[in-house]
Amino acid sequence: MNNIKKIGLTALAASLVSTSAFAGEMAVTGSAALNWENYSGFGSKAAGGKSFSMGNQLTFTGSGELDNGMNVALSFVLDQGDDSTTGLANSPFDSHSLSISSDVMGTLKFHGEGGDSAQNAVGDTAAGNIWDNFDGKGGTTLVESRAGNNIMHYTLPEMVDGLTLAASYTPAAGTDSSDSAYALTYAGIDGLSISYGRGSNDGQAAGSGGATADHDTTSIKASYAYGPVTVAMSDHSNDNNTVTSDQEARSYKISYTVSDALSVSYGMESLDSNGAAETSDAEYTKFSGSYTSGGMTVSANYQEADNTNYTTATAEDIEYYGLSLSFAF
Repeated sequence: MNNIKKIGLTALAASLVSTSAFAGEMAVTGSAALNWENYSGFGSKAAGGKSFSMGNQLTFTGSGELDNGMNVALSFVLDQGDDSTTGLANSPFDSHSLSISSDVMGTLKFHGEGGDSAQNAVGDTAAGNIWDNFDGKGGTTLVESRAGNNIMHYTLPEMVDGLTLAASYTPAAGTDSSDSAYALTYAGIDGLSISYGRGSNDGQAAGSGGATADHDTTSIKASYAYGPVTVAMSDHSNDNNTVTSDQEARSYKISYTVSDALSVSYGMESLDSNGAAETSDAEYTKFSGSYTSGGMTVSANYQEADNTNYTTATAEDIEYYGLSLSFAF
């Protein structure tokens, strides 16, 4: 009897060891980068002046195929001091997601933190959200459909060559309304990409509409690459149940690849709001260039923000200079 027990325990131990051998492995990626930046301009909005920083983010990723043919992938970002919104200031935990996919069902991704809705996944301006670099230093914010934590994002399997359809759902607590969004992207013609996204942000404290505002956001974006030149444009509109809180953002960008090592670009954004006290559009421009040699990339950019509080009467104009040195190894 004791021998039978020993055999049983030995088999159990062996099965546990065998099971652990099939545990997925996580790959870690990061970057070695040194950055310098400087804000200058109107009063306190340019406070902070010059500063240095370095890349401090690590991304853990892992994926594998199940016996039933489905693929599972996990992504987890460590970024010290980046998560202040959930009461974990200075903790290392940041964006993380789990996705399940197959050729038949498409891809279902759950964003535990830091997720995009289907609309704001395609909703960046053509120039790359220049306004965001001045967030907190001026009065403008681009209002989008609600994103953040605990979002379900579903991408349908490809039905037409080059056409991608996606939808998302963001639940809400208390009296807030849950939000949904969808997006279509077409890239079936060489060099061309066209995106359309629409989503809601209801009952949220977003933009100047206040905590009871209901937002419907629409984004249209297109880009075309011909040889070394890429031209892009976007139009972003936010309709609010308070008419004085509607917003329109237009953006353009032109990029030129001089060589395999050198590229330059120019972008601009214009944000218009219907606020009663707002008499002028907020305008942003950006010049940038990068040079790569032997695994080292030097990037420089100059950005300018004019009328960041939507009025020239007390215009808050800010300038930004940035320089980055990164290494690939």
